[in-house]
Amino acid sequence: MKATVQRKILSVCSQAELGRRLGRRAQTVNGWFKNKVPGELVVRVARAIDWKVTPHELRPDLYPNPTDGLPKQQEA
Repeated sequence: MKATVQRKILSVCSQAELGRRLGRRAQTVNGWFKNKVPGELVVRVARAIDWKVTPHELRPDLYPNPTDGLPKQQEA
């Protein structure tokens, strides 16, 4: 995960808090910061941080367009 994306996530909540929001351990979230968020959790992570980071920012390989994975009201 890019450092800029990490900073955006951490401006919303800590790794431990993100883990609590998703029912995961902080160590698991730390692994995502070192590598990448699993594809099946990208939208859940974005939702858990109130879409402050988009699915495209989390996994551009899976969500190549900036509006991919966003709820309809978020697209603009």
